[in-house]
Amino acid sequence: MKVSDPNNTSSDEAVARKLAALAHPARLRLLRYLGSADYCCVKELVDSVGLAQSTVSQHLKVLAEAGLVSFRAERQRSRYTVNADALRELACVIVQTLDHCCGSACSAERNETHTNHARQSDPTVL
Repeated sequence: MKVSDPNNTSSDEAVARKLAALAHPARLRLLRYLGSADYCCVKELVDSVGLAQSTVSQHLKVLAEAGLVSFRAERQRSRYTVNADALRELACVIVQTLDHCCGSACSAERNETHTNHARQSDPTVL
């Protein structure tokens, strides 16, 4: 998924599906929870986000269809995990798109924000 070709519609469609999957607060919460764990079953996710099992299952289906979450069947359960590679790739596409549209201004602002965040997290960062 590279942004360098502005006419790459299949890549754009894949990126749009992933972004659409992220465009719901409950799915973002589920993704963050999954990111902090190795594998989770639906019951664990239901308990963590406080939504009905059917709602959580539907949100997981959207995330899985977008390739952002994967699952494996274990006996009568499915165990879900974040597809970190897909998220990294999506983040790179977003950064490339912003750089393409905004030029170096986005890169400079992003670097400054990252440095400020690092300073807040670690007082040894100058």
